[in-house]
Amino acid sequence: MSLMSSLYIGVSGLQTSNNALNTTAHNMSNLDTQGYTRQQVAQGTRNYLTQARYADKNWIQTGLGVNYTRTRQERDLILDRNYRREAGRTAFYDVSSVSIEEIEYILGESNEGHEFSKALYDEENGDGLWHAVQELAKDPTSSVNQDLFVTKAYEFITKARAVYNSLCDYQDNMNKTVKIDVENINAYAQEIETLNRAIMRVEGGPEHANDLRDRRNYLLDELAKLGSITYSESPDGYVSVRFEQVDLVKGGLVNEMCLYTDPKTGFYTPYWKMLARYDKFDENGNPIVSEENIEGAKVFDLTQKISSVYNTDIGSLKSTLFARGDHRATYDEINDVNTDGEYEEGWYNIHISQSLVMNTQAEFDQLIHHIVTKINDILAEAADRATALNPDSNYLRDEDGNPYQLFKLMVDEQTGKPETGWTVRNILINTELRQNPSLLTFRLDEHSEDNETMEALKKAFEEAIYTLNPNVTTPVCFKDYYKNLVAQLANNGAVFRAVQENQTVATDALKYAREQIVGVSSDEELTNMIMYQNAYNASSRYINVISEMLDHLLSTLGR
Repeated sequence: MSLMSSLYIGVSGLQTSNNALNTTAHNMSNLDTQGYTRQQVAQGTRNYLTQARYADKNWIQTGLGVNYTRTRQERDLILDRNYRREAGRTAFYDVSSVSIEEIEYILGESNEGHEFSKALYDEENGDGLWHAVQELAKDPTSSVNQDLFVTKAYEFITKARAVYNSLCDYQDNMNKTVKIDVENINAYAQEIETLNRAIMRVEGGPEHANDLRDRRNYLLDELAKLGSITYSESPDGYVSVRFEQVDLVKGGLVNEMCLYTDPKTGFYTPYWKMLARYDKFDENGNPIVSEENIEGAKVFDLTQKISSVYNTDIGSLKSTLFARGDHRATYDEINDVNTDGEYEEGWYNIHISQSLVMNTQAEFDQLIHHIVTKINDILAEAADRATALNPDSNYLRDEDGNPYQLFKLMVDEQTGKPETGWTVRNILINTELRQNPSLLTFRLDEHSEDNETMEALKKAFEEAIYTLNPNVTTPVCFKDYYKNLVAQLANNGAVFRAVQENQTVATDALKYAREQIVGVSSDEELTNMIMYQNAYNASSRYINVISEMLDHLLSTLGR
């Protein structure tokens, strides 16, 4: 090989080392960049120059230098898929754990919140509705005890309404989260589609769109936290994405996720725009969406069983929807009465039990319903007993002859009639009794104390005939009912937190394993920088030697 040709070998070393130094500097400058993937220079050999050929020996060839092949990303596709799946599962249980903590706070079990238990019973301080009943039973004709009974009943129903309304407010907050998550999904999908086109355009030539791929991988990571995704990359660099088994990004199109707003609750239901059926349009030509239109286009099926075996416990959006539920639950639904007021077998287990907030609403509302209706029934029975003995008796009756009821139903503003069903949100304390508690004299017509009614009130709080839900067989009294409700939340919280902790460990292990491949190490990059700098210097020195040799030859021959 001529000396002149040898110069090109040195030049190839200079160029390759320079590219490697640039890549190393790029890695160092993106040391803290979110989603950045470490890049590495791939080197290869240039063509060989054959000097001689021998039939029985190897050919004599001279290398023409090093060749810069490409700058590749260091990624492990299997680790990426496993990490994204487990990150989505961790996000699911993160939401569930936070929801349990929020419900416990609302009930006041963290020494904050509404402290509802004190409104029902407070053995330590001798307070609550149960304490008022006990004091009333000691001296039912005492105006002090009567006033205490009515006052504690008022505090009880006020705190109960505050608890239930706070649960509803929490549903509304989660509803806002649903909207934000759906907007993020659409934004991620649109950006992935834009990046797909940019990557295909760049990589249609000799370059590699590594930084664009970094951004796309970051978006896939974020998308995986919101729901279950699958994806595949075509040879030309286009990534197709499926979200919850439906195409989200494919063939240059983005399947937009829309939100249907329930007219009663305002709750959002995510659905696929391309899968919905539209049969009505407004005057501007925009489709009018109803619940029937999106029946087959809903993104999530909230009646499916949550299981890691079937990968149905992935994504914070799904977990938020499950925790929120799709309406405000009431006591009727524990008895399999649907929202239309009709009996539907299995309604509770299918539609209520899996929702953390709705299940708490239904069980809590059932407790309030039982207490309120039981007290009202006892007062009505006492009035009826007195009337049975003396038809002219006005014992525990108002001016119209109706039995006094400690609790009343709210009046519907539209119809002007009392609402139906004794639920937390439509119960009020009797204003007449609130203003004049002594109307509950508990003194019979013959001027004796009504001890029978007092015993009935005490028995109502002590008899164990109530269950939390159809899946619980052990009957309890009012006090133990609330304790069991709280214990049930605590047990569920312990389970969710245990799963969350295990998932966090598994996800972190995958994250660290992936980080060892994709992450930038300053020590390693500095080592590479020194290596490539020395290689650059060596190539430069090689060129100088060849130059000196050429100079010597030309000077010698020129004489």
